[in-house]
Amino acid sequence: MEECDNTADLTIRAEKTAQALVHELKSLSMTVVLAESCTAGLTTSLLAGTSGASAVLWGSFVCYTQGAKVSMLDLDSGELSAHGLVSGETASSMAAAALRKSGADIAASVTGLAGPDGDGSGVPVGTVWIATAAREGKTTVKEFHFDGSRNAVRIRAAIAALESVKNALT
Repeated sequence: MEECDNTADLTIRAEKTAQALVHELKSLSMTVVLAESCTAGLTTSLLAGTSGASAVLWGSFVCYTQGAKVSMLDLDSGELSAHGLVSGETASSMAAAALRKSGADIAASVTGLAGPDGDGSGVPVGTVWIATAAREGKTTVKEFHFDGSRNAVRIRAAIAALESVKNALT
């Protein structure tokens, strides 16, 4: 029962974070694009669930597998294999590609391992990399380690992605 309550609390926090980001993007007349792997569109869904999202959400790329990252974002499969799907390099490449392929002002990417099982790479479950890239700014990449169930990790990662975009705006 505690996990349900925690996930419910996290969901409320995620929705509030999305609302704040939509408001901030609207005030700046900016748009965002997302490239999501382990969150599988959750970050985009949080934004889209907010009134006014159509003014700021360019769209998203849900690229869960290596093949999807290659075909949707034109990432190099050799680079993905060399760095690993859950890495800062992959997160940075995903954000840069999403920005390049879109008309958005800023991009965020999320790649990680939500669990409950590992993927054989040695990356610990709960590891998530998030990158932001702005047309008129820099790219930032940050590693996170989240605890909890698979869904809790995914919600925490979506919140962190939303907060990363907000931080990149200031």
